[in-house]
Amino acid sequence: VQLVESGGGLVQPGGSLRLSCAASGFTFSSYVMSWYRQAPGKERELVASITSAGRMTNYADSVKGRFTISRDDVKNAVYLQMNSLKPEDTAVYYCKARLMAYEYWGQGTQVTVSS
Repeated sequence: VQLVESGGGLVQPGGSLRLSCAASGFTFSSYVMSWYRQAPGKERELVASITSAGRMTNYADSVKGRFTISRDDVKNAVYLQMNSLKPEDTAVYYCKARLMAYEYWGQGTQVTVSS
């Protein structure tokens, strides 16, 4: 099982980034996919999640209206489009797959929002 995040980097406040998470080794389409983030000295927090077939999405209040989660079950990938980025969005962003008792995490990608 592998989850590999990409797309992080340094961006100015107000800018945009698109994170990608490529999955392999499990039945991707059956899993709920989520993005989490962890800032230095803080606990890991849920950013957004999307159910199988993309039927439902959920967002943290802090990113509603700015971030969009989506998935491609043909490419086995999940994405996080991040717009209007703020310095407080700076964190390591992780991809997670979950189905009942099964849970997999990626290694994370750093997002830094700074001028």
